[in-house]
Amino acid sequence: MNRGYKQLRVWSDAIDLYAISCEIISNFPFELKKTASNCIDSAHSISRNIAEGYCRRSIKEYLQFLNIALGSSGEYHSCIYSFLKANQIIKSDFEKLDQLHYKIENALIQLIKSLQKKMKDGTWDDSFYKG
Repeated sequence: MNRGYKQLRVWSDAIDLYAISCEIISNFPFELKKTASNCIDSAHSISRNIAEGYCRRSIKEYLQFLNIALGSSGEYHSCIYSFLKANQIIKSDFEKLDQLHYKIENALIQLIKSLQKKMKDGTWDDSFYKG
């Protein structure tokens, strides 16, 4: 139960985004290491916040962490778009990252909407006892 976030496709996709970002961005030259590191961290922040929010059990806290993940998603997109404009990544790498990012961003929005509906309807169950 406490690792249920691993069943979420959006969490799995966010882990993939982090891994692919590491492959593409981690070989930036020394003078851009901090910028590359910030971008990789924003990708990693997405999955971390999904997991932390899920494990909080409270729907309000879960939504708060999903919104933080969505913010990290925006930060990530700004990073990779800047890298493309500065010719620091090639177009095909940008497209690969952007396509997965777009999928994650939309999945986060849908998850947030779904949880907001559960909160409004009162159908969220935050108990550990399912008997």
